[in-house]
Amino acid sequence: MELSATGLIFNPVVPLWVLAVFLVLILGFFLLGLVRRARGAWLRLLAGLVLLAAFADPKLSQELRDPLSDVALLLVDESASQTIDGRAALTAGASAALQAAAESLTDPDAPLEFRVATVKSAAGEASDDPGTRLFTAIETALADVGEDRIAGAVLITDGNAHDAPDWAGLDEDAISARFPAPLHVLSTGRDGSYDRRLILESAPAFGIVGEDVSIRLRIEDLGETPAGAPPAQVALRIDGKDVRRDVLTVGSPTTISATLGKGGASVFEIVVTELDGEITTRNNRALFTVQGARDRLRVLLVSGEPHAGERSWRNLLKADPSVDLVHFTILRPPSKMSGTPIRELSLIPFPTRELFMQKIDDFDLVIFDRYTRRGVLAPAYLANVADYVRKGGATLIAAGPNFGGPNSLYRSPLADIMPAVPTGGSVEKFFTPLLTDPGAKHPVTADLPQAGAEPEWGRWARLIDIRPRAGNVLMTGEDDQPLLVLDRVGEGRVAMLASDTAWLWSRGFEGGGPLAEMLRRVAHWLMKEPQLEEDALTAETSGSRIQVTRRSLGDAPKVADIVTPSGNRVVAQFSNVGPGKWQATYNAEEAGLYSITDGILETSAAVGPPSPKEFENPLATFEVLRPVSSVTGGAEVMLRDAGIPELRRVSGQRKTSGTGWIGLRERGAYVVRDATLTPLAPGWLALLIAAGLLLGAWRMEGR
Repeated sequence: MELSATGLIFNPVVPLWVLAVFLVLILGFFLLGLVRRARGAWLRLLAGLVLLAAFADPKLSQELRDPLSDVALLLVDESASQTIDGRAALTAGASAALQAAAESLTDPDAPLEFRVATVKSAAGEASDDPGTRLFTAIETALADVGEDRIAGAVLITDGNAHDAPDWAGLDEDAISARFPAPLHVLSTGRDGSYDRRLILESAPAFGIVGEDVSIRLRIEDLGETPAGAPPAQVALRIDGKDVRRDVLTVGSPTTISATLGKGGASVFEIVVTELDGEITTRNNRALFTVQGARDRLRVLLVSGEPHAGERSWRNLLKADPSVDLVHFTILRPPSKMSGTPIRELSLIPFPTRELFMQKIDDFDLVIFDRYTRRGVLAPAYLANVADYVRKGGATLIAAGPNFGGPNSLYRSPLADIMPAVPTGGSVEKFFTPLLTDPGAKHPVTADLPQAGAEPEWGRWARLIDIRPRAGNVLMTGEDDQPLLVLDRVGEGRVAMLASDTAWLWSRGFEGGGPLAEMLRRVAHWLMKEPQLEEDALTAETSGSRIQVTRRSLGDAPKVADIVTPSGNRVVAQFSNVGPGKWQATYNAEEAGLYSITDGILETSAAVGPPSPKEFENPLATFEVLRPVSSVTGGAEVMLRDAGIPELRRVSGQRKTSGTGWIGLRERGAYVVRDATLTPLAPGWLALLIAAGLLLGAWRMEGR
């Protein structure tokens, strides 16, 4: 549609200050004529004004205009806090009604573009919790619209905006410049609401296994909490298991502690009991993940006699700064007599009772390296080691050539926990260690450097004959004879290495091999490192993405069954990513604790920040948006009480809200498509008129 507009414009041929001076002179002469009672003073004034008008060069302007549509924004808050207390249904109904009402407001003379935008809150990362960003959404939706076209904005929200400007630093003019049209707030809240929330003030990201971690929290009651509300009862769960329960004072910061029982990731969940009638329980829970690490790993290495591989064990364990090594080598058994006086001996006696009876539980791993029964360790001591393993300890037996003999360590109380039985012999020839099918899947031996169908490893020189009776054989030697066997006994673990020539790898014999890496993995598996578990279900989160990993030496898992924080069940398909390893990925749509199972094992994953901003204060409010709505003439409407207001167009400077209605301004913006300028009169005509007037004044004054 085209509009035509006519107007008068001036294009002075001299600077404005010259015209001002000329006007002053004209008025001065006119006043002087009046004082002297000159009969032609008025004609001289008219002549001066005609000349002044000629210098101003007035022209008639005619424009053809194309009107621009006014733009109004309907911003629908669909953040997480809008999903509680029936707000979602109220929001959907109001949005549909206002969009239908906007369609009837279209006027050819004042076109209206009614834009609809939504604000959502994603699961987000713990370190990045933006909350509800209403003002960012407004600026984004109207970024391509000039200020002269904005008719107004209608916000359907609970009023919680986490990107609100610092109103204290803005005056009304600054707010009006930023929001040039009315901003109406339609609230989805209700009067009289109250809520109890848990505030996590500090939580550790890392902890030491076996030591306490401290958590500082506070319980607050918001709104008009009913009299006689019960005290706050708080439960702490780690990986879904109850650890402790406490009764806390509302409003007082409190520190609670719990012992970190394992390495790797542990999901901590703190829950405060529900308050009857509170608006939501989504902020009654805080979730966070603590990575457990062992402070110092204590290892007891007992070498039965000096040999070439002893240094390999010692160098491996001493090279790890997290390992405290206690190493004893039996140089002289009790059966070997020496005439050297005791005072001249530089060797200390083996503290057998202290180590194997009193302090055995202080060690994380006990290694027997080519140990032979020669009367140093009594059967009671070895029986205590076996009990230590069953209760959660770990031992590694590196067999030597005497392992199948009458003094073998197998012929002791340790036999009950050994995963293999010696057959009495050994193979004294070179062989290349090979991975078994379970070994290609087990994280201890899978992906070892230079491993494959034909490993590029150097050969070993001796293989002890053993017959497996439990556990998993990960490596074999000559004629598929077992070489490395791992087993679980009670709460503990046992490993057996059927060769004492592994040290050839560390010396680079025939190219060597990954001895340090292999033994490091074996040792850490024995000490229950989570990353080396062969039968495990783990979950890692990155933002809203949950990656579930299943390790197994058996059949492939079917699906990952996931229970969302709201109780819905979803499934994610596993795909094979390597031998014995499958992964499934799920994109979380809400923050909270996700329970995951494959039908055999269970795990959990925490998505989002420990205490989301969305539920810091879920009570609806006008306070955050009031500074801008009041300055721009916007309305504040409680939808539950007042219903959905009528939508109107408002022209000029009229009020933009009233009882039962809200208004959008008619801005009248346009673009000029064509314009013509027509002079009102030629210059010669102005000179002629002025001359005539001056002549008339002269004749009147000459009479």
